[in-house]
Amino acid sequence: MGHSKNYRWFILSIGVLAQATFAMGFAGIPVTGVLMRDEYHFSLFELGYVLGAMGLGVALSEIIWGILTDKLGDKTVLVLGLCSSAAVFVAIAYFLTPETGKTISFMHLSIALCIAGACGGSINSSSGRTVMSWFDDSQRGFAMSIRQTAIPVGGAIGTGLLPWLAWAYSFNIAFLTLAITGFATALFVMFFVSSRHAELKQTKKSQFDVSSSPFKNGDVWKVVISAGFLTVPQMAVLTFGGVYMRDVLHIDLTLISIILIGVQIGGGALRIWSGYYTDRYKNRLPLLKRYAVLGGVCSLLLCLMVTQPVAGVILLIMTGLFGHAWHGIAYTEAAVKAGVERAGTALGMIGTTVFVSSFLTPIMISRLAAYYNWIVVWAVVGLLTLAALLCFYSVAVKK
Repeated sequence: MGHSKNYRWFILSIGVLAQATFAMGFAGIPVTGVLMRDEYHFSLFELGYVLGAMGLGVALSEIIWGILTDKLGDKTVLVLGLCSSAAVFVAIAYFLTPETGKTISFMHLSIALCIAGACGGSINSSSGRTVMSWFDDSQRGFAMSIRQTAIPVGGAIGTGLLPWLAWAYSFNIAFLTLAITGFATALFVMFFVSSRHAELKQTKKSQFDVSSSPFKNGDVWKVVISAGFLTVPQMAVLTFGGVYMRDVLHIDLTLISIILIGVQIGGGALRIWSGYYTDRYKNRLPLLKRYAVLGGVCSLLLCLMVTQPVAGVILLIMTGLFGHAWHGIAYTEAAVKAGVERAGTALGMIGTTVFVSSFLTPIMISRLAAYYNWIVVWAVVGLLTLAALLCFYSVAVKK
């Protein structure tokens, strides 16, 4: 077990790679929504279910994966999740794409993507517990934020790559690319990653250990629930930001992809800065409150300028940036409050609310846009973002 001090940074890089691999599909597939609507002949309502399906799958499986991570170890669960989600993408590529020549039911594709999400959901808890076990609290916020940055970075790659592959080649090639990436990352983890699971199990007491379950910890639950509200602006921009810009602002697909890539890269940079800043000043909760206010206000302003091309794009970008920025510090706060030996369970809990919100947000937006208008859409997004404050103000700051 004689790893150098720098080994933990290598482990973190693997966690980033695994998280980015999953994010390529989770964030990249929704950006193909404009093409998917045309190629699959889905209605806006049907598209909402398809684009939210992976989020539902993760939500249904996150707590289970978190508990299994604490019991079986992070490496085992990480490899299992990468391989199983890749296998599902292979099945989608061959049986649920327009290239089959058959009419594809939105429900069949939604179920398949839900299963892919359920398998890939293991990556959140397992890679997060890896970070918690290799880093102490003086660097956890920074390390966890880097790991969480893998989501917008992987999403940016998926945003640029998947729509291009689907347009230039086929949806078959796009899904096969996700499968190959997943299998390759699983092999890398299998051969090059060491787990501290056995070492932690042999330690009866650690300075981070807590006796109570995270399920009985009120402070954990408050952070967990607030994360669901803070996910709304992120998913609103990722899933229907492109449709809004195309239908209302009449922006072409290339520029839409560039804008959404920029949102994810910028959001990733904000995550890293947030982790470093809160490790230094020990102010995770105050910064989370600020992000809730900033994201909510930007979305409310967007609803007032919904038809203005320049203002609309700027406010959409700002809403997306603040919707991305909070992840690393919220995940760290939940895991620290639970203790390192229960970190997998706590991360599974927060992952559940995040991905329940990821599933419900596209469905909510598709209905609001269809039955009302985009003014109502961004007003509701803003109000739900501000609702996170109700949880944060009742969380006791842990010294």
